[in-house]
This record gives sequence, structure tokens and C-alpha cells, in this order.
Amino acid sequence: MKHTHEYKVVDVFTKRPLAGNPVAVVFDADGLVTEDMQAIANWTNLSETTFVLTPTTPEADYRLRIFTPRSELPFAGHPTLGSAHAILEAGRATPREGGRLVQQCNIGLVNLSIEEGPAGRLFAFTLLSAHIEPLPAADVAELECILGCTLGHGAAPARVNVGPVWMVLRMPDAAAVLDLRPDFAKLAALERRLGVTGLTVFGHYPPYPPASKDEVAIEVRTFAPSCGVEEDPVCGSGNASVAAYQWARGLLPLEGAAYVAAQGRCVGRDGRVKVQIGADGQVRVGGSCITCVDGRLTL
Repeated sequence: MKHTHEYKVVDVFTKRPLAGNPVAVVFDADGLVTEDMQAIANWTNLSETTFVLTPTTPEADYRLRIFTPRSELPFAGHPTLGSAHAILEAGRATPREGGRLVQQCNIGLVNLSIEEGPAGRLFAFTLLSAHIEPLPAADVAELECILGCTLGHGAAPARVNVGPVWMVLRMPDAAAVLDLRPDFAKLAALERRLGVTGLTVFGHYPPYPPASKDEVAIEVRTFAPSCGVEEDPVCGSGNASVAAYQWARGLLPLEGAAYVAAQGRCVGRDGRVKVQIGADGQVRVGGSCITCVDGRLTL
């Protein structure tokens, strides 16, 4: 017997179709088992595919499972924002007082905010936590070989756990970020050996800080070849990791900061990520979303 699921593909971190990072969102997924979900994610071949389920706690508006083409993630940023957009658009949930949604996923309950503006809705999630530890010198040396450059520009590379676990490193500037050409086979091997999701790099645009908080401050790139994603076009959890890393390394003002990150140029995209860090170090990551595909998935 065939089963049909409402299905959307949402472009995240953009107001313009085909410029951000798409996520496939599959509704009514309670009847799907893990193997079904992984097979669908492998088939869509997007960096992430999500499955919307009935929550198991009254505190949540919905439950979400998130898959790359090869594995399940406990949390991911752009799928969280894109799925919230899809769920509201499909009438599957209503924002709570103050424009909030609560997502249940494998790291717990994630709070999202929805701001209504003249240019449309802006979605943002609050990062639950970030655990940061130095990357051992031997692993830094291996990364230098993989990337073909010297690392440690004023802040040592680190391992940042925000659900997904990213190696995070600072480059001399945005141009150095855009020039990177990693050895993906060697990077995948390092990721598997360290048990991390991938690598996120960033560099600042001059002058820094920019004259306006609406101008692009940094360029970000995210690589996860061990997950089947050589380069993620625009990565929410990667940008959250970069924000947490900068805060922990004293690269941001003590009173907090807000900035815009650009990501995706090297893969033909033009994403914009809005990041806020409070005086307490709490990280919020947001952006615009737009639906590009709206249909049905028949299994």
C-alpha cells in the first residue's frame, strides 16, 4: 500500500529562491522508521532532510528528526529554521504568545522566535549550549596539511560541540576563507577519527567591525565530507559554533554583539546569517526562509 506525505523544500538564509541552503521537510512521519528516513535523506541528497513528528512532551509544538545523506544529527541550524517555516506555512502549528515555537529534537527543546516584518518573517533559534575544547596540536598539524595553510591566527583552533561537533578555526581574513581548497578524502578520514561532524572556518572582512551591523562582517565555510556533504552551502550550527568560539576566545565585545555572516559563494549561493551574542554569551542564529518546492512524496 502506498503512503503519501506532504513535502516541501525550503531555501534557508535567503529571501531569494536558489540562493540559500535547501532543506527537505517531510510531514506526517510518525509511521516512518529510522531506515525509511535515512533512505529518503539519501535520495533527496540535500545536506539535510527533516521529518516532522508528533511531540512526546506537551512543552513542544512538534518533534523533528534530522538526517544527512549518511547519518542522523541530534540538531542542525538551517533544518530547524526551514522546518519551522514549512510547519507554519502548512498550518501545522501556530506561534505562541510573543511569536515563539518550541521544537523537540534529539538534543532537547529548542526555542525559536518568529519576527514579522515588511520583508517577511525572520526565524531564529537559541543555541542550547556549546562545549569548547582545544584541538590537539597533532590534529592541528594534520588540518594544516589538509588545507595547505598555516593555522592559529590569534586564536587556536577548537572542537565545538553544539549538538553537531565542529572543528572551528579562524583564518587571517575573508579572502583566505574563500581561497581554501581542502583535500576532502583526508578531511573525511580526520572527521571519522575524531568523531566530529565536520570543519567550519571563518575570516573577517575589512574594516572590522563594519560601519553597520547590517553589513557582512565575516565569511564562513563549512565542510562535512564524512556526512556526505563536501561543502554545506549555509550552515546554521556551524555559524552558531563560530559565534560561541569567538565569544570564548575574547574576539567579541563583553557586552555582546550582533553581526551578519555570509556563506555559500564558493558553491554558487549567497546566504546571509544573522547572529546575536548576549552579554551572557547566549547565541541566537537567524535568517529568512522561502519555499521552493511544495508537493507530495509517495512511498
